[in-house]
Amino acid sequence: MSFPVVKKASYILINTPDMVMHCGTTAAVERKNNPDSEFLKEAKNHLRTFEDVVAYPPNQTYIGNIIPEQLLEIKRPWNNSKIEGAQKTGKFGEIMPQDEFYGLLKVSDVFDLVVLEKGFTQRVIEKFANHELLNVKVEALGIGEDIVNIKELVDTQDAEGLYLCDDLIGCVKKAHDVDINLSAHVMLENLAVKASGVLALMQLVKITGIDVSEVDYLIECSEEAVGDMNQRGGGNLAKACGEIAGIKGATGIDMRGFCAAPVHAIINASALVKSGIFKNVIVFAGGCTSKLGMNGRDHVKKGLPILEDCLGGFALLITENDGISPEIRTDIIGKHTIGDGSAPQAVLEALVLKPLTNAGMKITDVDKYAPELQTPDITEPAGAGDVPTQNYKMIGALAVKNGQLDRKELPSFVKKHGYPGFAPTQGHIPSAVPIVGHGISAILEGRMNNFMLIGKGSLFLGRMTNLFDGVSVLVQKNSGKQDDGAEVSNEELKLMIAGSMKKFAEMLMNE
Repeated sequence: MSFPVVKKASYILINTPDMVMHCGTTAAVERKNNPDSEFLKEAKNHLRTFEDVVAYPPNQTYIGNIIPEQLLEIKRPWNNSKIEGAQKTGKFGEIMPQDEFYGLLKVSDVFDLVVLEKGFTQRVIEKFANHELLNVKVEALGIGEDIVNIKELVDTQDAEGLYLCDDLIGCVKKAHDVDINLSAHVMLENLAVKASGVLALMQLVKITGIDVSEVDYLIECSEEAVGDMNQRGGGNLAKACGEIAGIKGATGIDMRGFCAAPVHAIINASALVKSGIFKNVIVFAGGCTSKLGMNGRDHVKKGLPILEDCLGGFALLITENDGISPEIRTDIIGKHTIGDGSAPQAVLEALVLKPLTNAGMKITDVDKYAPELQTPDITEPAGAGDVPTQNYKMIGALAVKNGQLDRKELPSFVKKHGYPGFAPTQGHIPSAVPIVGHGISAILEGRMNNFMLIGKGSLFLGRMTNLFDGVSVLVQKNSGKQDDGAEVSNEELKLMIAGSMKKFAEMLMNE
């Protein structure tokens, strides 16, 4: 059987400025501990308009309107630049405004937890009617509720408010009286990742043109774990999102591994396809509300806009080999084992050097590497530096150490084998997967032969272990070759039959 392939990728961003202030952990914790803080007062003045979000160069790169190489030509910091004539839709997906997303929250809610104000609902209905994917969901929006009743739910029933330009326009109700896992705040987190995952799925179906009845399996790999007090994290967001996206013939499962989860999911999806268990598997994830405005305090302090104002999402279609799409090399897999340790060099040796060496390849044989692709505009003001570039330098240094690269070539290695970061800091979203859409295009257009996805995760965040995590996989140009276990061709079958008939005839003549 030949290697599985990744056929298409979709990417979505959802601009949620009010959710930065009401749902993001940084602002929420500040409001609880210091409600009159200068940060909360000043932060609202640092929120971008939707037009600014659309024109932001990394966002245009994320949805496919410009390629990463073009992003490198724009002077940094990129928040000082705008893409002229930028569109909210792109080759890979779209950037959605907050009001439409609230409507999508309502559409994704099957337990009557999301309540939207009547007038606001009518405005969203008009926008849905003009949306090429959501126009079929208009009826699910209902007619809305009086604002007085919504205020009552927020003030006395522990509902979580939904705001537009700081005005209350709806709420999310709690799903249980005492279960904190079903509180209104948690339900809003869960519904947000669900709704953004639904949008990524719908965009992928549109881009691929696949018949949804042919999708066998869904793997959802975000950082949210849904459940109740008796089974926290039980899931299943994969099927919940598939239900709303209309993918009725699929089953699925959630896969969690902090930032490394998407690459774990890609490897597992590839294994399912290669084994023949399923033919078409979608790996996808929605966004994480808690990380909105995560570094906002540093951005405000330095007079910058709060750049973590978008939820992210993606979806990838992994199928049987079609002879065209890039292959996922299931025989070139890197894994960070329990015994590897968490030193940066040890991690990259396990994820990059070892799998390539075992395959008879050098580090320099990989055209592009995709580690954590966070936008440096976001991380540098917070003191974390340019994360992708740091990774490329370490990979290059590893090549130098092992005699695969001359030391003087190290600076050029970073530019030649790396991409700039262009993804929002949503944990799992920047972790390798943003390269896939651009990588598929580059390979099909003959600009690239292969790329490596490197997912790394901080398992210690769960306080269950101090271990680090990581997996990697190589994606390459379709070779058109079959593995040893491939089916026999028609021509080979004819020759085999002819040979057998000849031997049979000779046997009869000798009797």
